Amino acid sequence: MTEIDVDFDFRKDSKCGDPDADSQKLYEAHKLLWSKSLPCGKNFELKIIGDSYGRILINSDLYANLSSDRMCPHFDGNYNGKFDGWLSDFEREELKHKVRTIGGHIIFPANKKNGFTVNQARGVSRIICDRFDLTLECIRRFYKNEHSPLYDTLTRYKDFFDLFIDFSGYVDFFMLHDFIYDNEKINFSLQFDNFNRPALPQTVDEYKQYKNHTIGLMNSRNMRILESIKTAIK
Repeated sequence: MTEIDVDFDFRKDSKCGDPDADSQKLYEAHKLLWSKSLPCGKNFELKIIGDSYGRILINSDLYANLSSDRMCPHFDGNYNGKFDGWLSDFEREELKHKVRTIGGHIIFPANKKNGFTVNQARGVSRIICDRFDLTLECIRRFYKNEHSPLYDTLTRYKDFFDLFIDFSGYVDFFMLHDFIYDNEKINFSLQFDNFNRPALPQTVDEYKQYKNHTIGLMNSRNMRILESIKTAIK
């Protein structure tokens, strides 16, 4: 695989409805994108190892058992139907489509270490509610040894995050530049209040703000990914 269709919805390649679990095309894309030199100077050579832990996994000589994770939730159909009717059918499907393109995915360690994985912890936390901007703020603080709602979980996977040296290295490696401003400040999808305000949108206007902001991030990261592929094959 030398190309990625950045508009492809990986739900179309999933039998169970969760591309992170079983989409071969998604994992091929991860392998293509992240098999490269790490900020620590070592080479990240990834290989797909088939079904384990109930999902496809990626391994490398540097880190075993990595899995795909959808970065940004769409919230639809969850939280006891809280968001039913807040978006039109078109708006709802537009968001669901965009978060399932390659720009909406990243990899995290899948092996459990005395507790939830990063993927699981950010999903079950009511403070994070699976939002990637809030997750990224936790990762930023982790590299500065500052407390956050995910600090204990991230600390268990310090060996993974050490591969990227620092927050800047993590952002550069995974092409997350559109998620941050200058001086490593996070580009939040909703107003940030030091993890004190609810992570979920509280009004229709906030949900639409979240949708538009998230789609913009997905589009920008998809274009960044596409350019990186074009540069690599020249």
